[in-house]
Amino acid sequence: MNGLSLRHLRYFEALARHGHFGRAAEACAISQPALSLQMKELEDLLGTPLIERGARQIRLTSLGEAFAERARAILRSVDELGDLARASLRPLSGPLRIGVIPTVAPYLLPAIIHAMTERFPGLDLRPREAVTHKLVEGLLDGRLDAAVVALPLSEPALHEHPLFEEEFVLVRPKADASKPVPCAETLREMRLLLLEEGHCFRDQALSFCKMPSSATRNLMEGSSLSTLVQMVGAGIGVTLIPEMAVAIETRSAAVAVARLRDPRPTRTLGMVWRRTTPLADQLAHFAEAVRETARQCALPHLVPPAE
Repeated sequence: MNGLSLRHLRYFEALARHGHFGRAAEACAISQPALSLQMKELEDLLGTPLIERGARQIRLTSLGEAFAERARAILRSVDELGDLARASLRPLSGPLRIGVIPTVAPYLLPAIIHAMTERFPGLDLRPREAVTHKLVEGLLDGRLDAAVVALPLSEPALHEHPLFEEEFVLVRPKADASKPVPCAETLREMRLLLLEEGHCFRDQALSFCKMPSSATRNLMEGSSLSTLVQMVGAGIGVTLIPEMAVAIETRSAAVAVARLRDPRPTRTLGMVWRRTTPLADQLAHFAEAVRETARQCALPHLVPPAE
């Protein structure tokens, strides 16, 4: 089709993803009028509308939905052509878009950036922090090259590369430090503070306590581990956090930290990427470098063992 360009496809994919001209224009780093003009041009080329324009948001027509899927597939293939060239380079170089979940990013990402910059001088790391389902969307859409998440994901299109396992620990008010460490059943009866919905760590904490999501209506929620720990310090309740967060999150809070009794809750962290990416071998090498960085960053036991 004469006149149809990759620019049209990228702009339309952004609009389909955001459902809003303003947000899509911001994501594409162009003005909203310019984006509107490009979309009008695309519809004129096709001879049919792709978008239903509303006062506050847009909707895709049935053709627009199908066109968006094809556009994403084409854009992924185009991006992978560039990855094919990058895969021939040794060592890994160029931009690498990596996602990290919020319960890992503040504690491990700075060390990863520092270590990978030294190990791969030509690498341009472009990190993004987001909850798991957003990272998976980014991977499947080709907007991310890899992501550090809690495993398993069980997404057939993604390869999972385990990195390491870590424990969850109990954070409670400092005044409770001498009390017996509660078991999972006892935690269900306490005021448990959780991350808000969308965080995989929330689901893992609920799983350890054998609590269904429907039972969380009366539980306190926070947007970050830092918020949860500060709420505990204020005497509002107790919470669970991953061990890597202990040093940073508890240093300015009046809390006590304890290991839970066996079977202790843990999570497996890993790196995932598309099975079809030409960078698979280099990403596996990168993942091993991340594993080594995490091992070197392991702090001495900050939490006493459970009695």
